[in-house]
Amino acid sequence: MSHLDPLLAEHYETVLQRNPGEQEFHQAVLEVLGTLGPVVRKHREYVDAAIIERICEPERQLIFRVPWTDDAGQVQINRAFRVEFNSALGPYKGGMRFHPSVYLGIVKFLGFEQIFKNALTGMPIGGGKGGSDFDPKGRSDAEVMRFCQSLMTELYRHLGEYTDVPAGDIGVGGREIGYLFGQYKRITNRYESGVLTGKGLAYGGSQVRTEATGYGTVWFTEEMLKTRGQSLSGRRVVVSGSGNVAIYAAQKAIALGAQVVACSDSSGYVVDEAGLDIELLRQVKEVDRARISAYADERGSATFVAGGSVWDVPCEVALPCATQNELDGAEARTLVENGVVAVAEGANMPCTPEAVDVFQAGGVLFAPGKAANAGGVATSALEMQQNASRDSWTFAHTEERLHEIMKGVHDRCATAAEEYGSPGDYVAGANISGFVQVADAMLALGVV
Repeated sequence: MSHLDPLLAEHYETVLQRNPGEQEFHQAVLEVLGTLGPVVRKHREYVDAAIIERICEPERQLIFRVPWTDDAGQVQINRAFRVEFNSALGPYKGGMRFHPSVYLGIVKFLGFEQIFKNALTGMPIGGGKGGSDFDPKGRSDAEVMRFCQSLMTELYRHLGEYTDVPAGDIGVGGREIGYLFGQYKRITNRYESGVLTGKGLAYGGSQVRTEATGYGTVWFTEEMLKTRGQSLSGRRVVVSGSGNVAIYAAQKAIALGAQVVACSDSSGYVVDEAGLDIELLRQVKEVDRARISAYADERGSATFVAGGSVWDVPCEVALPCATQNELDGAEARTLVENGVVAVAEGANMPCTPEAVDVFQAGGVLFAPGKAANAGGVATSALEMQQNASRDSWTFAHTEERLHEIMKGVHDRCATAAEEYGSPGDYVAGANISGFVQVADAMLALGVV
């Protein structure tokens, strides 16, 4: 993966020089460029028009302070970001992440991935991402509201349903989207529903949006298994994380006949040999906002393991759904030794490059996040459609549309991998398919 075609190596060096210290962004760019050699050899027009250099440089990067007052009356200052990366296919589209780890390099890595992820959906949306080093954990609703209102007071001027459409991500759920949208509406004096996605159903949100990323990851996994005449039915599954993506990935896997036996959070992991009780997990994590150990306290068949790695639990299907670089080479080797047959990234870049190499060398079906977790942004685009038409779809109709989109994402990846000499390589297929679509649009639009 680290070997680059000479036509691409100089562009990667430029990325390193222009973006010092942004390791996650460097990793994301290297992962994509490492698969594009056959493409630029076949299509020299991409090189001649500097498509590679342009696609690695955001169209716009916004960094600003967010002052707000906590419940004790103390003024707090956070830093916020919005990277509007590429609008060749449509308005910038991508989530906002609130987490202490957020800095420009993470936002750029996420935005870069979003370009290709959004292209893979077949929907007319460009790539962008944003966030802040604000930590909503332990903050009151009033504090979160004041922070969101302050952030939107600065960000609103850069947004619009035809310009830039944020959504949620880690630390940004329905509560935060509601506060952000309320302030946008107040400042602009417009009920522009399509400017934010992930909204509540009462004010323009879409059915299935909550479940979409997890559901889509599992559907992509099922499509991969079908290429080998297999399915999820009867499979032993381990999921990392216990947030939105993990919960609904587990739910859909169970619906397809799998047995999901473990999940985790930053404090450790639980193993439930009877199979995860999804409603109890939702109560613990979404309602009580408790640690994962509380699940084991309530469930006799479950055991909590403090610290350690959830990937020590033997499984046939692994769904990393927590955060970037959570699964390394050693853990990948453990999974392969324990008989894993398929891995799909529900989170963004949760597997390190070494882990990906281990899976591919071991003949494991591997789905990168830009393909496997595209269901979230795809349903956001469906939400934008409903907002634009002043319409509201049923759960069943929206779920069917999403399922079709995920099948399309899988097929685009498989077809591109086959065409460019890497059959069965979903990393190459996802990168190539997404890149070609964006690159062709950039060529058509001229040097802008």
